[in-house]
Amino acid sequence: MELTDEEKQILCAVRDSFEIPEGAYNFRVNGKSIGRKSTDMIEVNPKQEKSGLNIVIKPGTKNESVHIPVVISESGLKEVVYNDFYIGDNAEVTIVAGCGIYNCGGQNSVHDGVHRFYIGKNARIKYIEKHYGFGPGHGSKILNPVTEVYLDENSEATLELEQIKGVDSTIRKTIANVGNNCKITVNERLLTHGRQSAKSSYSVKLLGVNAKADVISRSVARDYSKQTFNLAITGENKCFGHSECDAIIMNSATVKATPTLNAKIKDAELIHEAAIGKIASEQLIKLMSLGLDEREAESCIINGFLK
Repeated sequence: MELTDEEKQILCAVRDSFEIPEGAYNFRVNGKSIGRKSTDMIEVNPKQEKSGLNIVIKPGTKNESVHIPVVISESGLKEVVYNDFYIGDNAEVTIVAGCGIYNCGGQNSVHDGVHRFYIGKNARIKYIEKHYGFGPGHGSKILNPVTEVYLDENSEATLELEQIKGVDSTIRKTIANVGNNCKITVNERLLTHGRQSAKSSYSVKLLGVNAKADVISRSVARDYSKQTFNLAITGENKCFGHSECDAIIMNSATVKATPTLNAKIKDAELIHEAAIGKIASEQLIKLMSLGLDEREAESCIINGFLK
């Protein structure tokens, strides 16, 4: 693949490498696929009616992965992409997505990605999505991901959702319907700085018997940035739901967390925890006593918090 240095930097940020992976993949650069591959067990096909992919993981698939990174390096490009994943019964797969924007111009660059996961019985998926932005232009870098997860009986989904840095505006929506003996685990990590804004919303419905959800968000808001975290967990059966929102606030940033727990049956057990605060001075002093300056100490604490 012919890539610029900036495009390679994006790929390294969102999937740790710009090299072509083994297994199934689709590389999307500036609105077009520049490389696509299916395997015997994973089919990656473009949609006919709109922009995006239909990805079919066949029943019984084991130890395979599919990579679908998106790169935007044209100022002013705006796109909406729909990717549907059909995970067969008893399959186990890792899905690596993520999007990065390099904007060196004066127009806004926007990527809206809608990912839907239909997870079959006894199936397991791990979904990794990283977002990243950089560039000297005045145009904004805007990423708006929508993630929908539908879990059939005895299935499990683990979502690793991370915004590394450089994204000027993001509205992140996650929807999950959790069936009998199913579990969803979400780990969200956000960093905002400057005058960036980030809004995260979760709607998790625990529909089945023994359905489980664990949603954890950790974020750092610096400078004048703004973050909003809205979460609603609904228990409609004997189930367990847990959410946790922890944020470090710095400078003149603002963070707002609004949890909603809705138990529709007496056997629904729902828990929420939230903590927003500044970096403890004792932590800074301890690290600075080991030879770090204040900025280095702050970076060390933030990196550890967001892991």
